Parts: sequence; C-alpha cells; structure tokens
Amino acid sequence: MRSRDGSLNFSLRLCQVIILCSLTLNASEHLISYKYIVKDAILYNETLLVSNAMTKCSGEPHSELILLNTTDNDLKKLISQNSEEFIAYIHKLGLHVEHKETTANLQNSSTTTLTLKTTCFKVDFNDNFARIAPLK
Repeated sequence: MRSRDGSLNFSLRLCQVIILCSLTLNASEHLISYKYIVKDAILYNETLLVSNAMTKCSGEPHSELILLNTTDNDLKKLISQNSEEFIAYIHKLGLHVEHKETTANLQNSSTTTLTLKTTCFKVDFNDNFARIAPLK
C-alpha cells in the first residue's frame, strides 16, 4: 500500500510528463524574428515577423512563456496584445545588439538595433492560454 506522500509525488511527476508531451506533440511550430531600431533616442522602427514553419524544426523546447489567450489561434495578435511580456522574454533569450555612432558638422547621431534572429518556436494554444517555447 502506498503512502499519501508517494501517491502525490507520483501524481506530480505524471502531470509534468503530460504537460511536456502536450507541448512537444500537439504544438505547432512558428518562425519568429524581431527587430527594434532606435535612432537618436527615438523609436525608428519595430518589426515582428511571425510565420508557420513549413518544415519540421529540430531541437528541444526550452524556457517556455505562458500568455493569456483571449483571441483565436493567431500568434501575431497574441504577441501584439502581450508585447511587453514577449519583449522581456526574448531579451532573456538573447538579442544581437548593433550600435553605430557618427559625428558630422558637430552633430552626434546614433543608431541602435536589437535583433532576434529567426528562431523556431513551439506554440501550444489552449482555451485560456498559449505556451511559447523556443527550440534549441
């Protein structure tokens, strides 16, 4: 006969396996890239590109982001509604930073570009939330 603690531990492990399997098996794959350009301390351009992956991406899902899903299964709308959370999340993943500064006729000009290279993400839409995890 099992003790209550053993049954609880087994149940938690089983739930973790089910959640991981649902993310890896039922999730769709999307390619996401992001570019943010600041010129002379003013936002110049911000671009978010989202598309369905046409071929299967390789890798394991890591460090998932969970967003509340109030729309249908449109990932771009979901990211736009939760843009601050998503931008903070991709900052943790690693962005390429490029900075240029020039001086002409005693006037300084600077341009900073933050870029998330095209990355494959597994996305699992549920009734109330969506799980987004990059493949590494």
